[in-house]
Amino acid sequence: MTINTLQLTLEDAKIIAAGAEAEAKRHQWPVVIAIVDDGGHLLFLQRLDDAQYGSIAVAIEKARAAIAFRRPTKIWEDHVAEGHVRYLNLPGTLPIEGGLPILINQQYIGAVGVSGVRSFQDAQIAQAGINALLS
Repeated sequence: MTINTLQLTLEDAKIIAAGAEAEAKRHQWPVVIAIVDDGGHLLFLQRLDDAQYGSIAVAIEKARAAIAFRRPTKIWEDHVAEGHVRYLNLPGTLPIEGGLPILINQQYIGAVGVSGVRSFQDAQIAQAGINALLS
């Protein structure tokens, strides 16, 4: 692992993207993969062939929401599904699974957002990217 515990590097982002891409391609899922740093700034974006362009903004926002609140975006999806619609107006959230924060040694260093297939599949791809970094 090449991770610098103080910040997510471009090299780290490329490792995450490669792991996520491999998972997406294994299933033939056309997605967009966005990786942001701990401030929510876009560090890396990858749009796989045939991915819809609308998924670009969604992937970025999933990643930003995951790091802004330091939790997976599935949390808000679950809250909304339970009828807690107040979360729809919480600034900076996106109640759609597929955004995961990256936690290394108890430190949040960034996040991954994926969009393009069903939201649980997006999350599966994002997790594969994080796993690639940690291996």
